[in-house]
Amino acid sequence: MFHDPYWPRADVWLAQDHPDPEILVVGVPSSKASLSPSRADLTPLAVREHLGRFSTFHGEWGIDFGFLTARDEGNWPVSELDMHQMPAVVERLGRSLQPAPLTLFLGGDNAITRPLARATSPDLTRLGLITLDAHHDVRTLEMGPTNGSPIRGLIEEDGLPGVNVVQIGIHSFANSAEYRAYCAARGVTVLTVGDIEQRGIGSVVEDALTVLTAKCDVIYVDVDIDVLDRSQAPGCPGSRPGGMMIRDLAEAVRRCARHHKVKAMDFVEVDAEADRDGLTLLAMAHLILSAVAGYTERT
Repeated sequence: MFHDPYWPRADVWLAQDHPDPEILVVGVPSSKASLSPSRADLTPLAVREHLGRFSTFHGEWGIDFGFLTARDEGNWPVSELDMHQMPAVVERLGRSLQPAPLTLFLGGDNAITRPLARATSPDLTRLGLITLDAHHDVRTLEMGPTNGSPIRGLIEEDGLPGVNVVQIGIHSFANSAEYRAYCAARGVTVLTVGDIEQRGIGSVVEDALTVLTAKCDVIYVDVDIDVLDRSQAPGCPGSRPGGMMIRDLAEAVRRCARHHKVKAMDFVEVDAEADRDGLTLLAMAHLILSAVAGYTERT
């Protein structure tokens, strides 16, 4: 790729390998827990390869994050682990990470969210969880810790209070009435794509952060790329028509990342093998960098 010293590239920024980073990046290539067959395990490497097409400057927000320190930890060796083996290994590796102000996990499927959330806070009663997702992810645990059940597992088996969960971007025909009732019974806040259109993404996210900040010490953010409209995320098995637009999702990610209680975020559910034109990987890269840009705004 042509090198222009006046056009700093995001992949070069990430390669700095700083010993005391502000932004820590970790690949978690898990896909064996996916309800729909997926090669999400290929995505952490594939999305890194797309970073060279982006600069470190967000021209609309007026933010250049090139001064931030970063380190890429590479990929954890979890791609061959089944759904029952993976969670314990991911949680152990998560707890062993050097602390950083903001850690970005590159998935992988959504099954990584549960062990990573557990690793982020030793006391889940003081953890807030924001999901940007088309789905509730509260499927029954009878099938095991799949990518469709991380929220139910955190609530039922791990002790996360349902009132500490805010779900943003829930789609129209992507869930069942029974699972919506499950969320309501446990106090989960559910905000749909329609709510975003009516209130604006800024208001929705800021309200969620305010509510969770009042009762939580740490906030974890799960960014499931299938919350995007199918036209913008064809490489997500779970994406459907009627989803969020990339600009709204990027703004949501930005606002989360600039909040001082947000310690970790994951980006999940992209099948690199199914993303033939690279559109979904480009969207994922854009969102990851939007989080980095948002972090620069912390006060």
